[in-house]
This record gives sequence, structure tokens and C-alpha cells, in this order.
Amino acid sequence: MKKILVVQPLHPKAFDLLDARKDVTYDVVTDFTEANLAKAIRNVDAMTVRDAPLSEAVIGQAASLRVISRHGVGYDNIPIAFCTQRNIPVTIVGSVNAVSVAEHTMFLLLGAARAGVVLDRAVRDGNFSTRRKTFGLELCGKTLLLIGYGRIGQEVGRRAAAFGLRVLVYDPYYEGESDVPITVIDTLDVALKQADAVSLHLPLSDETRNILGARELGMLPKGAIVVNASRGGLIDEAALVDAVRSGALHGAGLDTFEVEPLQSDSSLIREQRIILSPHTAALTEDALIAMGMKTVENALAGLDGSLNAEFVVNKDVLEART
Repeated sequence: MKKILVVQPLHPKAFDLLDARKDVTYDVVTDFTEANLAKAIRNVDAMTVRDAPLSEAVIGQAASLRVISRHGVGYDNIPIAFCTQRNIPVTIVGSVNAVSVAEHTMFLLLGAARAGVVLDRAVRDGNFSTRRKTFGLELCGKTLLLIGYGRIGQEVGRRAAAFGLRVLVYDPYYEGESDVPITVIDTLDVALKQADAVSLHLPLSDETRNILGARELGMLPKGAIVVNASRGGLIDEAALVDAVRSGALHGAGLDTFEVEPLQSDSSLIREQRIILSPHTAALTEDALIAMGMKTVENALAGLDGSLNAEFVVNKDVLEART
């Protein structure tokens, strides 16, 4: 009998997949302190995890762990190099949440362009006259720069093209063919100078941390928009606030933050030209079902020896096993 540790609950339909396997048992833990996880992980064969942090100390307690299945596409909460050293594959869910995140990205882009927070608050406060002094931007005919053109970036590109936006792409790793017109720019500085709006679609790493700092934000044309539904830490948040307050940027939209939950004293909260959401881009009912089921499928595949390399982050582990 194989045992799976489920760190943070999944959608009920995902549990149906587990319940259908008579050769598998599972425990669900909601206390993901390091001490509790270190105890819970000792004798499990697979584990699923959402955004709970997994330390090397926790994973080091696992005696028989054969796969870590991440509920999502980011994996900065998992020490990948350490997992690779221990011959543990780490999987993600692939494209199943791409549409949800892309639609939320467009929501942030539209909300920032039309000063959605300002207008919403004005109506609720009885200040209808705001309509005569707060004006939005039309997206049609503008240039959107996508930094990162993977699964989600491509879905955003399709929607942006439908809105009449010209789509630029900066992605040193992109080699495919796009089904919508794009212009690939090799140098970020060159791309930024042309962008009326920027959307980030990158993992967080040492290479990408603060990829948009004060210097980069200063390269954008006056009145540009910046949105991030990818990972916190990609933008220098203090520099972003300064750029919005000074009028250098028209506005911004953020779904992810350097520190989560966002602290109540954050200057982001006080800036009404920045539309905020609590890391919910992928959390539609449709996406939660799909992510939960793919998370379980990956965990079971790890136990069955049938992992699809497409969903494995540290593919070197698979090569070492063959």
C-alpha cells in the first residue's frame, strides 16, 4: 500500500481520483509548519503541495518519497536542486490553468487602463462627479510587451490580439511559432521603450528577481501600465508605487507580491491606481478542478513509474533513472 501526503486540500474531484485507487492511502495536512511537515513526510511515497513552503530540512526527513506534485506551475516554494540531489522528481500541472490566469491578466490590464479602483470607490462614496476628471485609456492600437511567452503568455497574446493590441515578446527561451502576430525583441531594454503596457509571465529565480526595477520602469513611455499575475518578487514594488504616484505610469495591476499575504501597511494598498487581487489568477472553479486532478494524476504517475516528462521540472532525475 502506497501512501500520499496531501499538503493543503484539493478539489473534491481530485480526491475522487485518489479514492478510486485501492492501492493508495492518503493523509491531508493543513498544519504546514516545518515541524509538522517533517514528521508527516517520513514514511510517504508521494506528496502534493500547493503554496506551502517546503524546506530542505523537511524533504530530508523523507525516507521513501518518489515524487512531489505541485498544485500549480510555479515552484519557488520547493528546493528543486535539493530534490534533484535526492533523486525526487518535482511536477507541475502544465497548461491546465493557463486560460484562467490569462483572463485574470486581462482583467488587471483593463482594470488598470480604466482606473477601475478609483471609479468603483467614487461611486460607492457617492462621488459621481469623478467621471469628469478620471479618464481611462483605450487598449486598441497600443503595444503590449509580454515578458515570458510560455503557455500563459501565449494565451494572453491571443486575447491581447483580439483587443487590437500589438504584441511584443521578450523571452530568450522562446523558439516556437505563434498563432497570432507577435514581434520578438531580443533585448529587454529595447522592448521596454516601445511598450504601452507590460505583462510578466516568468518564474521567480535569481535571474528574474526584480526584472522590473526603477531603471527598467523608467524606460517605459509615460503613461504605461504594468501588470503581474505571475510571481511576486519580479517587480520592485517600491519603485512601482513611485512610478504610479509620479504619473510616470498610468497604473498597474498585481495579483502576486513579494511578501504574501500583502502587509496592511504596504504602500501598494494606498495607491488607488494599482488594482490588487490576492494571488487568485488561477483560482476559478474550472481551473481548481483541472489543477487538482492533474496534481493527483502526476502523483499517481510518480508512484506508477509513468511520469510524463512534460510536467517534470527537474528532468535530470528522469534521465538518471533510465
